[in-house]
Amino acid sequence: MPEVENADRYILTYADLITLLLGLFIILYAISNIDIQKYEKMISAMGNTFGNADFNKAANQKITIPEQDNVTIIDPQEKLQERLQNVIEHQNYGEKVKLIENERGVTIRILDDILFQSGKADLGANSQKVLASLAEIIKTLPNDIRIEGHTDNVPVLGGQYASNWHLSVARATNTAYYLMTVQEVNPEKVSIVGYSSYKPIATNETNEGKALNRRVDIVILNK
Repeated sequence: MPEVENADRYILTYADLITLLLGLFIILYAISNIDIQKYEKMISAMGNTFGNADFNKAANQKITIPEQDNVTIIDPQEKLQERLQNVIEHQNYGEKVKLIENERGVTIRILDDILFQSGKADLGANSQKVLASLAEIIKTLPNDIRIEGHTDNVPVLGGQYASNWHLSVARATNTAYYLMTVQEVNPEKVSIVGYSSYKPIATNETNEGKALNRRVDIVILNK
């Protein structure tokens, strides 16, 4: 029978250890939620349960929380827009590059004449300079990036591309490829899409409206 008694002692010791650990985790949980009243009640209850005067002593101590009135909380999306806007203004892009915020995230809208020649999808030296300045911020973000190509409704006649669909996809592809291969934007976060003329932001009845519809949108998607 001595062996059975020793086994019973081991079980009791183990049960005490588990109980103490449970009490510790409950206290840590209470502290993590920073609810002072709940914390004090929990400490008092632990003291009564374990018969430990230190628990009751801790319950009577006041917890000091730093003043929060002077703490400024910065919205990450607002900070992102501020950084991008600074780049746009510093590079004097004017109305050719705009920022739009909506439910999807932040869109960098680049009109096609700052990136491409009419009916073309090749990036020139100036186009690469524009994308490089924006990429300095884009590549530091954890967000997924979608590159969207758009055209007006004027049919493509002849040339390298069979339709506005082909042109819009080629522009999105070349923009994304440059950002990934030259500017080292993480390819795992990049996707492309071509919308042709079917996502206009202005009328296609005027030259001004058509110019606005011919664009590349770099969408920094909300996480």
